[in-house]
Amino acid sequence: MRYIFAFLLASVLAMGATSQVEITADKFSADEAKKISVFEGNVKVTKEKDKLTAKKIVIDFDDKKQPLKYTATGDAKINMIMNNKRYYAEAEKLVYDPIANKYTLEKKAFMHEIDTDKKVYGDFVSIDQKTGRYEVDGKQGTPVKFIFKVEDKK
Repeated sequence: MRYIFAFLLASVLAMGATSQVEITADKFSADEAKKISVFEGNVKVTKEKDKLTAKKIVIDFDDKKQPLKYTATGDAKINMIMNNKRYYAEAEKLVYDPIANKYTLEKKAFMHEIDTDKKVYGDFVSIDQKTGRYEVDGKQGTPVKFIFKVEDKK
């Protein structure tokens, strides 16, 4: 039990190298050999103004206990700030790469730029927080949908 607590503490501290990360869940488990932490049931991850929720989140670590990948499944949703704009996104599966600062949304992906009310729907959405760039793909013959407002200039 002491080792699990030490691993959890090291995991959380590693995730928040420059900022604090808080994770709450109904259940936690860790596998030091596989270098993963698993959070299940009402999982909430908060880092600064970004908030991620899901039924399950698996965090993969490197040998130095630094997070390599967060994989959220089951009603994955995120509220985040990117280039001073507010976004909401959801998908069946959401993967975050903290090194590249990229999110990938898969299956029934949706992203909403709240301040401009732009909405994007697709089967795959890639979001680069460093550049503010995102890409959408319909995959498997499903069309991409983009909704935005246009002001009439009369």
